[in-house]
Amino acid sequence: MTIEWKEEEKIFHLYNGRVSYMIQLVHGKYLAHAYWGNQFQMMQPSSILQFKGRAFSPMNEPSDPRFSLDTLPQEFPAFGNGDFRTPAYRLQSPDGSTVTHFVYDSFEIMKGKPLIKGLPMTYVENTLEADTLVITMVDSMLGVGMNLYYTIYRDFDIITRSVSIENLGSGEVSIQQCMSMSVDFHNSKWDWLHLQGTWARERHIERRPLIHGVQSISSSRGASSHQHNPFLALLSKDATEDHGMVYGISLVYSGNFQASIEVDPFETTRISMGINPLNFSWLLNPGEIFQTPEALMVYSSEGLGGMSRTFHKIIRSRVCRGVYRDRTRPILINNWEATYFHFTEKKLKEIADVAKDLGIELFVLDDGWFGHRDNDKSSLGDWVVNGKKLPHGLKGLASYLNGLGMQFGLWVEPEMVSPDSDLYRNHSDWCLHVPGRNRTLSRNQLVLDLSREDVCNWLIETLTTLFQSASIRYVKWDMNRNMTEVGSALLPPERQQETSHRYMLGLYRILEVLTQRFPEILFESCSGGGGRFDLGMLYYMPQTWTSDDTDAVERLKIQYGTSMVYPALAMGAHVSDVPNHQVGRMTPLWMRCHVAMAANLGFELNIDKLSRDDKALVRQEIQFYHQIKNVVLFGDLYRLLSPFEGMDTAWMYVAENQEQAVVFYYKTLATPNPPFFRLKLRGLNPKLKYKINDNKRVYYGDELMKIGMSLPPIKTDFFSEIYYLKRDA
Repeated sequence: MTIEWKEEEKIFHLYNGRVSYMIQLVHGKYLAHAYWGNQFQMMQPSSILQFKGRAFSPMNEPSDPRFSLDTLPQEFPAFGNGDFRTPAYRLQSPDGSTVTHFVYDSFEIMKGKPLIKGLPMTYVENTLEADTLVITMVDSMLGVGMNLYYTIYRDFDIITRSVSIENLGSGEVSIQQCMSMSVDFHNSKWDWLHLQGTWARERHIERRPLIHGVQSISSSRGASSHQHNPFLALLSKDATEDHGMVYGISLVYSGNFQASIEVDPFETTRISMGINPLNFSWLLNPGEIFQTPEALMVYSSEGLGGMSRTFHKIIRSRVCRGVYRDRTRPILINNWEATYFHFTEKKLKEIADVAKDLGIELFVLDDGWFGHRDNDKSSLGDWVVNGKKLPHGLKGLASYLNGLGMQFGLWVEPEMVSPDSDLYRNHSDWCLHVPGRNRTLSRNQLVLDLSREDVCNWLIETLTTLFQSASIRYVKWDMNRNMTEVGSALLPPERQQETSHRYMLGLYRILEVLTQRFPEILFESCSGGGGRFDLGMLYYMPQTWTSDDTDAVERLKIQYGTSMVYPALAMGAHVSDVPNHQVGRMTPLWMRCHVAMAANLGFELNIDKLSRDDKALVRQEIQFYHQIKNVVLFGDLYRLLSPFEGMDTAWMYVAENQEQAVVFYYKTLATPNPPFFRLKLRGLNPKLKYKINDNKRVYYGDELMKIGMSLPPIKTDFFSEIYYLKRDA
């Protein structure tokens, strides 16, 4: 792993033995993107770029009529200086102009990776893990400097990028747009893949060919959103799960974002990602610095599976933090779908008693425990225990659970406020709002203005008191609406468009303080399920509630799509009651268990109403989960059959030493008189011998990957099976 500056060729070369990233300095001023892909030997790197004058493309260098920024593959393109494609940034000077001319100034190569103040990021635990290149660009007329940060890791095929802009002059400068990354590819023969959806069907995979012009995904909802995840990938036309080139990019950010791809008439492809410029600006005073979120850029020559496994490894080890980063998580029971708002202390204890008997380790008290909250119309912001429901308080319930040998967890929605609350009656200006405009409700609530320091400080101290009030070992942090009327009572008119990003900075500050104060609490992020499933939240909270949709069949697509970027260790998955509360489907209990066991297993149903046989099944599946969970949560994922392509779904996890593997197979609808079917596995050691579910028969890994496992005829809908492979001694 190293970064080199090749003076003669004017090339920056980042490489780690597997991947290379090259930046070429052209005419001593302009940063051109030269290459990103497999590392290779090359005698003439300066020959990568080609130049030709094009009609209607401005000549930026009169001495070189072949050269134009309009056709140069750039690293970080500007607006208004001759490149008519999508810019990476746009600044407004005091005279109102948005024309800039940043040119190369200097560079620095450093060991390790610098911190990004106030924002989540990938990190290193020692300086030998990564090298960082910082390229400084300057617009001398505007008096602004720009630092482009590139980090390459030793053990991951990843480049991280971010940008900082510093006002070096004496006047104000307004940032209208600043992406975290931009790359120009030298051809357009790609497909692109992203994760789309809505509440209860998040992160469905969509793959399409590129077309000329701009195609994009974005969120302007104040969160990364259910609709579009802050991730996209470019795929070679022949790319599959196992083969072909894939470039995946994911933003370490939880707010408004935009990712765009533009194909120009000369078949070059520009891809960029960062904060959504819609309703965004940032006033930069003299001496101030603006920092973009970080983008993770993964290259894989082993198809989508290779890309996903790279994302999973760095997320598990260098995005997630804290004591739970490297731990399996307790199996939990959440009371929400069992009781909703209508519970008593007695009822909660009854659920806990049965849960403990079945082997469940953590009881989570969901919404309805505070204020006078008997429905979703009141009390958010009043984080005081409802004494009618819990006469012995949170401490009494926690003590009871601890006496059973169980841990206690709690649901909160701290970013919200109900108009019917003491908090709102006392501080009606603490919510996001625009004076004189309607305050639109969603789920009967408003959003607190976390761009305000006083609101953030109040939340930190209120939640500190709450988390200290009982033996709390898990917190589900929810956010159940998106933002409207985005304005702040404390920001001046010229800074109102900073509100959304300042909100995120405020949220990140709150999370940093609370997770450091309470390192023993396992925090799970939630936003109506998966509406804020992103790397920014995982930096503070090492798992996310994957979706409010707990139907086993729907979860196959949701969890399969989520796995494109996010590891099983980051996913919360629950076994719920039937008919399912979201779609009304009836699925067998074992299938519901098997789907949830492919992530962090939990339960969310009236478990004390289960039959004796069902309780025995749950107990058996929990015991089995303890055997396989280390492989599932920390192993390498191989997706075998896609739920988006048929009735069969399969995926498997392989331990790092390849001595164990767990295969999950699901069939949604049975087929009459079906053909014989063999499931070919992946990721095994071809020379090792494996037993399956402790059967006496032994198979070579090579045999299981090339010939496959023979599956029995299936004569029932909603079938599932788990196969546990162990090395034969």
